[in-house]
Amino acid sequence: MIFAKAVRIKRTMTTSFLYTSGVRALRRGSILLGAAALGACGFHLEGMSTLPTEAATTYIDAVDRSSEFFVSMRDALRARGAEVVNSPQEASAVLRITEDLTAQRMLSVSARNIPREFEVYYQITFSLRAGDDELIEPTSLVATRNYTFNETLVLGKSIEQSVLRESLAQDLARQVLRRIAADRGTVAATQN
Repeated sequence: MIFAKAVRIKRTMTTSFLYTSGVRALRRGSILLGAAALGACGFHLEGMSTLPTEAATTYIDAVDRSSEFFVSMRDALRARGAEVVNSPQEASAVLRITEDLTAQRMLSVSARNIPREFEVYYQITFSLRAGDDELIEPTSLVATRNYTFNETLVLGKSIEQSVLRESLAQDLARQVLRRIAADRGTVAATQN
């Protein structure tokens, strides 16, 4: 009796192991197939597209060199392999930030006239120049996020607003990089 139970347990464990191994192999295969399909269609992970060679050494011309957008843009360029230099003479491209504003607007109030919902927005205007060529004309971008306000949690909401501003700045920096990477063909055409 004990022997029969041991044999059944062993068979059950073997069958379970084989089933689990098969499921794992099927999962791995489907993941590899999905990755191959994404690579074949031209999909790239964010941050993987290349910048034009002119942007390899970039100077960021901005009035406020400590703003959330400036810091995000500098970090994003470095993450893409570009060197961010401290003077325009050292740079092959100049990214000019002519507008860098962030603020909030009240969206709704309660019956007691207490603010309930705010919209945080971040607006930038930028252009890209390489030598005498204007690669990207002055372009404005705006990003917004809404958040609710609770007067009993003022400190927490202040931190939330700060985090939202940083997030908006990072989103705008990614948009600028996508625009620069998308204009690679334009950059090559202006050079010929």
